[in-house]
Amino acid sequence: MRQTKILCSLVFSLFLFVTFVYGEDPYRFFTWKVTFGDIYPLGVKQRGILINGQFPGPRIECVTNDNLIISVHNELNEPFLLSWNGIQHRRNSWQDGLSGTNCPIPPGKNFTYVLQVKDQIGSFFYFPSLAMHKAAGGFGGIAIWSRPRIPVPFPPPAGDFTLLAGDWFKRNHTYLRAILNRGHKFPAPDGLLINGRGWNGYTVTVDQGKTYRLRISNVGLTTSINFRIQGHKMKLIEVEGSHTLQNTYTALDIHVGQSYSVLVTADQPAMDYYMVVSSRFTKLVLTTTAVLHYSNSFKGVSGALPWGPTDQIAWSLSQARSIRWNLTASGPRPNPQGSYHYGMIKPARTIRLANSAPIINRMQRYAVNRVSYVPTSTPLKLADYFKIGGIFSVGSISDYPTGGGAYLQTSVMGADFRSFVEIVFENFETTVQSWHIDGHSFFVVGMDGGQWTPASRKGYNLRDTVSRCTTQVYPKSWTAIYMALDNVGMWNIRSEDWARQYLGQQFYLRVFSPANSWRDEYPIPKNALLCGKAAGRHTRPF
Repeated sequence: MRQTKILCSLVFSLFLFVTFVYGEDPYRFFTWKVTFGDIYPLGVKQRGILINGQFPGPRIECVTNDNLIISVHNELNEPFLLSWNGIQHRRNSWQDGLSGTNCPIPPGKNFTYVLQVKDQIGSFFYFPSLAMHKAAGGFGGIAIWSRPRIPVPFPPPAGDFTLLAGDWFKRNHTYLRAILNRGHKFPAPDGLLINGRGWNGYTVTVDQGKTYRLRISNVGLTTSINFRIQGHKMKLIEVEGSHTLQNTYTALDIHVGQSYSVLVTADQPAMDYYMVVSSRFTKLVLTTTAVLHYSNSFKGVSGALPWGPTDQIAWSLSQARSIRWNLTASGPRPNPQGSYHYGMIKPARTIRLANSAPIINRMQRYAVNRVSYVPTSTPLKLADYFKIGGIFSVGSISDYPTGGGAYLQTSVMGADFRSFVEIVFENFETTVQSWHIDGHSFFVVGMDGGQWTPASRKGYNLRDTVSRCTTQVYPKSWTAIYMALDNVGMWNIRSEDWARQYLGQQFYLRVFSPANSWRDEYPIPKNALLCGKAAGRHTRPF
């Protein structure tokens, strides 16, 4: 009898071993060396940030639920961090790569990120999050493919290309950082880039008659852009992890921090065509081009550039409202996206966030609900874990705009795990805003001009609006979102205008569960870097 019990115990242990070892999702390993190097994106020599000698950095290709082990060696002469725009880090804000969650990687040291793209598909990007490093490069694309047995609502394309576009400055990031540190406004950009190149500096080669996927991200610092291709139409298929209704566009607005996927069919005569990126809502319209090259072409690009919008807000708003969720398509799981009826859930809380551009202590700052965020030397996540007082206080930013002057504060808003909230972004300024929320995706239920009121809910799309992680707010306008707080952690809510983010237009949302269980949140990583008032403490033994 005793031998039988021992045998059963061994069998059960073997079952657990097979389940937890051989049943794990696949691992992909990356080793990145981060260095400074000479780049010439606008014809002027600059000191750029390279990853494995590349600008932009290498593209990450993975499949839903893959584990990504990314060892980052910092060979710069200043601290460095990478963050992952749109990757949700389920139960794991330890890997978010921002000053509120992670200690910087010191010069000459390395840190290994352990990420999982849990229940995600789509197009995203990574970027350096500290010290205006993003103005020097260090960014790259992320492509998450669906698992083989999950149906995808379009035939496999003949090729898949990432286009990282955005504004660029001829001045080095240290100069731009100094401008902000002195309390001055950010200068206008000098030009636009596509995959780190200026006018006609990048080429996509296609075969006539075939269809290709283009993943387009706005990785710039401050400027909304418009993307279009001479003589070709674009079929929108995905936005930041959501399959969309497959509307056709000739020009597509992409605001700072946003990512889109389109299908383009090479159905025109064999020649080369302009791919155009131009600035939106800027006094001086900037333009750059890349080349769509037919493999059987013997004729270079020619003719006029295709028309693109410049300052037409109504045009952009109309297009934004036309982007809808594909209710019948599968997402990262086999069930249809539309099986999640977000419009039938009543929000438990309404949060109204108003951006502003105050002068504090005679210096330019930016704020949310009057609070201009100030980073600390001890990451908020570590202070929370080790219960270190004096770093931040939950509730240090209001749920709604209040009267009075703006002030400096390390602002953290508290929220309950598994709550469902309505957030209204209110923009009383005359510039377009772009907002991002880490660790989550949200439903953009409404956007319009003027002042938001509870009556504005009558115009909400509660059926098929797109789910994404970055949304625009037009001048003198509002945008409303619904969001399930289904991810415990310390999550950054920020302006994607990097100058505004740097000078305070951000805060952290602490999504809290009292259970203190690995079911809700992973423990602190063994290799977590400790700094500030957390220095000298211990992570965990295993």
